[in-house]
Amino acid sequence: MSQQSFTLSPFIAGFWRLDSWQQSPQQTLALIEHYLSLGVTCMDHADIYGEYSCENLFGRALALKPSLRQQMQIVTKCGIKPAFASTPDRYINYYDTSYQHILSSVDNSLRALQVEEIDLLLIHRPDPLMNADEVAQAFEQLYQTGKVKHFGVSNFTPSQFDLLQSRLERPLVTNQLEISPMQLSALHDGTLDHCQQYRCPPMAWSCLGGGGIFTGSSAQAIRLRETLTQIAKAHDTDDISQIIYAWVLALPSQPKPIIGSGNLDRISAAVTSKQIVLDKQEWFSIWQASTGHSVP
Repeated sequence: MSQQSFTLSPFIAGFWRLDSWQQSPQQTLALIEHYLSLGVTCMDHADIYGEYSCENLFGRALALKPSLRQQMQIVTKCGIKPAFASTPDRYINYYDTSYQHILSSVDNSLRALQVEEIDLLLIHRPDPLMNADEVAQAFEQLYQTGKVKHFGVSNFTPSQFDLLQSRLERPLVTNQLEISPMQLSALHDGTLDHCQQYRCPPMAWSCLGGGGIFTGSSAQAIRLRETLTQIAKAHDTDDISQIIYAWVLALPSQPKPIIGSGNLDRISAAVTSKQIVLDKQEWFSIWQASTGHSVP
């Protein structure tokens, strides 16, 4: 099993907060063009980001310059059904990976994004009620009708990944995972080993710990800030986010960090972090600051 048929860009543009940035379509178009100019060609979405509103805003911007579609890969996700106020019959958050829901979610995303096909569709979260055969049937239908080119998962364990893969004719091309100095579980529970084994680079979400590394008051956050600041000085930068991205990029499973910012300068700084190479002692200093102890 290999993901050779699809290549993720070194960084991913994340649009889960797009509806909170209060941008005009022209401003969002400028944001998209900025990402593309930096070689960030994968655009990450999900149906639940603003209940399709983020995809709608992206689609309106892309409609201003449709030729950009050929320069990017659009990623979206489905499978979570939150209890939105606009759906009063839905009184609880739950997962739905049924055949019909997957198909309808993709159709909604295609309309919102104003595109004819999705480059990569992910199942957003593991569903205890997931019928792998039914998901495979939906994927095959979407592939055969030209609506989706490639498929993957998000937040899956290795066994959950393997279960779905066992029913598919084509390889799952990524597992989108939380990877951060504040969240090390994927490094130690076999998930990133699994990605490396099958040469299936993960997409890395919340690399900056949701901002907790910068503002958190926990002992872990304080240790990390102090350590990251020291290492940043050694690399002639005062931006510890660059050191965080460099730490993630050093992982041999080759994660592709998702940048969830609408700030052009922050985006440029994030992409520049690929030029920073941490030595092993620097990398493990960050690991030690996170865990609060030395390696065994």
